Amino acid sequence: MMRWLNQGRNRALVFQVALMLGTMLFFFLIGANALSNLEQQGITSGFAFLSQKAGFGIIQTLIDYNESSTYGRTFLVGLLNTILVSALGIIGATVLGFIVGIARISSNWLIAKLAALYIEIFRNLPLLLQVFFWYFAVLRSLPLPRNSLHIGDWIFLNIRGVYMPRPLPDLGFTLLVIGFFTSLVAIGILFFWARKYQEKTGKELPVFPLSLAILVVPIMIIWCTTGGPLHWEYPSLQGLNFKGGMTVIPELAALLLALTVYTASFIAEIVRSGIQSVNHAQTEAARALGLAQRKILRLVVIPQAMRVVIPQMTSQYLNLIKNSSLAAAIGYPDLVAVFAGTSLNQTGQAIEIIAMTMAVYLTLNLTTSWLMNKYNARVLLQEL
Repeated sequence: MMRWLNQGRNRALVFQVALMLGTMLFFFLIGANALSNLEQQGITSGFAFLSQKAGFGIIQTLIDYNESSTYGRTFLVGLLNTILVSALGIIGATVLGFIVGIARISSNWLIAKLAALYIEIFRNLPLLLQVFFWYFAVLRSLPLPRNSLHIGDWIFLNIRGVYMPRPLPDLGFTLLVIGFFTSLVAIGILFFWARKYQEKTGKELPVFPLSLAILVVPIMIIWCTTGGPLHWEYPSLQGLNFKGGMTVIPELAALLLALTVYTASFIAEIVRSGIQSVNHAQTEAARALGLAQRKILRLVVIPQAMRVVIPQMTSQYLNLIKNSSLAAAIGYPDLVAVFAGTSLNQTGQAIEIIAMTMAVYLTLNLTTSWLMNKYNARVLLQEL
């Protein structure tokens, strides 16, 4: 036995098994103690509470919900609201971050300094403070509905949110959707074929105008033949508030602005470092070939910079998803606020609710990380 243990591989195996058993025992004791405490307080463990009536309202829902809905429905509402603000934040932060990052190394002195000022200000202010700034200092200082700021008779901005026209589909709208996605598939095929054609002949096809034509022409034909299968519901002031249309609540706007502006300041520096990591001889060679500056940036610099940008930007996406839980500070009904907050306080099912909430954030982050790693594998240089 001692001779078997003296072998390093066997000894490492014993230590790993012992550590795993110790960890399992630790969590078993913690769980048993928690269940015992819950039983003493008269709280039944399990997930049966998800079918019970919630009894409270939520100010923003992407699916049908009312006070008679169940806690399971509450979980779905909070989950969708979390995914909404996270997805919009990632898109907004990526676009703004790339713009500021490229501006940061601009040859124009004023543009470069303004980009640097933006980065230094928003990167060094706490995110929670920025959430409070957008919500209390900016959005809560807007006028009341009767004195709303407006763009024509379509968009209204006041202390209760942004009111915009809402599209309502009519008969034939399904055909329009099918035509739109068919056009997207055709554009994807065009991009693939144009790239292969350029690799083979060296000639660049006018992909953008062709893509625009493929997208617009079929949709216009379907629109005209079906008589316009879409109409708009406009918001109108009725009493003390607006009715109809589509509403963006101030809590969503404040949280989205804070997440976008804050995360974009980090992405901008990531983009700057990625661009500056590309060998200067690459841009000089592109200029020698007669390429315009925008083509040098799009065809030479950015593709090579993405090898540096993607891993760091993945980390910022994960941070943005986790930082969305700050929604509870201003009352935006995300998963933490309505499920790990209100639902937990009403049911007392702390273990189940916190476990479900942790599982959601873990799943969202692992999915995002997996997708970004797959994309990163595509942009990496393949060594032969």
